[in-house]
Amino acid sequence: MKANKTFSIKKDNSAQVGIGTLIIFIAMVLVAAVAAAVLIQTSGTLQQKAQSTGKQATQEVSSNLIVKNIEGVRAKNTSTDMSSTIDLLRLKVGLNVGSAPVDVNQVVITITDGTTANNLVYAGNQKSYASIGQSNGAMNGFSSTDPAANLRTLLTGTTTASSTFNNCDHYFTVDKIRDEDASFSQSNPVMNTGDLINVYIATTSATAASEGYPFVSTTNTSAGLKASGLNLVPRTVVNIILTPESGVVTNADFVTPSSYGVKETVQLYP
Repeated sequence: MKANKTFSIKKDNSAQVGIGTLIIFIAMVLVAAVAAAVLIQTSGTLQQKAQSTGKQATQEVSSNLIVKNIEGVRAKNTSTDMSSTIDLLRLKVGLNVGSAPVDVNQVVITITDGTTANNLVYAGNQKSYASIGQSNGAMNGFSSTDPAANLRTLLTGTTTASSTFNNCDHYFTVDKIRDEDASFSQSNPVMNTGDLINVYIATTSATAASEGYPFVSTTNTSAGLKASGLNLVPRTVVNIILTPESGVVTNADFVTPSSYGVKETVQLYP
């Protein structure tokens, strides 16, 4: 007879225990906790940067001035005795659809006639031409309530700040045309959607200044026109760039007519 063989499987349910295993376990928990903390901090920082970048990008593409038309005005003695140059530009400026508000106080306008280039800031801007550490950069005689007085001062006055200079080659002035929410003023020139303003740029030639014309449109300039350094005779190529604090730069290029004839106000753009 064959002997019966019995097979059995030895069960070993014991596991390694002790201080070594505990140390390894704690180390794994700590590593996981540190990794989680780093991930949370990194994701928070990236989220903040993404939100900031998105906000700035939106502002850059949504803040956009638009020049609707430009008229040139000649200085005059009478309706038949006028300057041979364009001595004042009147730009009708609004905002594109969906644009964010634009602070005109921070807009820089560059104008060139191919020979001279003037960089202009708003007449009420306290900082751009100020002495170091001062807030005396606004146009001398600037009025927070009277745009007509500011235009007159722009054409005939000088300012002493970091140095003494003619107003006409350092500043521009504005006047509102449409402002339904009454948010635009000389002291706080912020444009909202739907607002429409006139921007005045002095382009008085040396010849016109020396002739002593007493009027530019209805503005009394008997105090004496100041030369802007520009000379907008017929057939002059003019380039104007409006640069807001943030947003798209606006360009307006035109060529003055071959003759001004007997016109006191000349349509230049578009």
